[in-house]
Amino acid sequence: MAQLDYYFATISPFTYLTGERVEKIAANHGLTVVYKPLDIMALFGRTGGVPPKDRHPSRQEYRLQELARQSKKTGLPLNLKPAHWPTNPAPSSYAIIAAQAAGGGDVGKLVNALTAACWAGEKDIAQDDVIRDCLSQAGFDPSLADSGLLSGAEAYARNLEDAVARGVFGAPFFITEDDQRFWGQDRLDDLEAHLDGRL
Repeated sequence: MAQLDYYFATISPFTYLTGERVEKIAANHGLTVVYKPLDIMALFGRTGGVPPKDRHPSRQEYRLQELARQSKKTGLPLNLKPAHWPTNPAPSSYAIIAAQAAGGGDVGKLVNALTAACWAGEKDIAQDDVIRDCLSQAGFDPSLADSGLLSGAEAYARNLEDAVARGVFGAPFFITEDDQRFWGQDRLDDLEAHLDGRL
């Protein structure tokens, strides 16, 4: 089955605002989504990006306005200044990597649960109890939060290298098998149009 590579960061509000759309688009086109969580701050450093806190005030203000607009557009509630952000994205990313390898649950639902916990639930997704709860919600064994830490760390590092090599510079980022790249949840319509042969 053809695949769609999905690069994302669990602490990215725009990843959260992707919601379930990427899974629906993939299902409609017979694609398997390959989830590739990565270290977004390291990606910025490698590709010329700037962490939100270091951006010019006008860029910071625009980001907040855009997040509020996109939240209304998608119908997904979002706290513009969550209590536990930024936080360490590695533990939640390792859990996603372990869950994808283990199977038996819904990885898309896991990604959505973790990002929603951060951006709508006021929870710290670096904490084991939060990760375990999200794993359970998505149909996975919560003990995955404690397993595969070494392999998770290795895959997490590989995802970053792979992303840089393939031209990824932000999150969420989608790459089709014919190497068409789409940056941002607001480009999902374009992704769908491409898969339909309209773009």
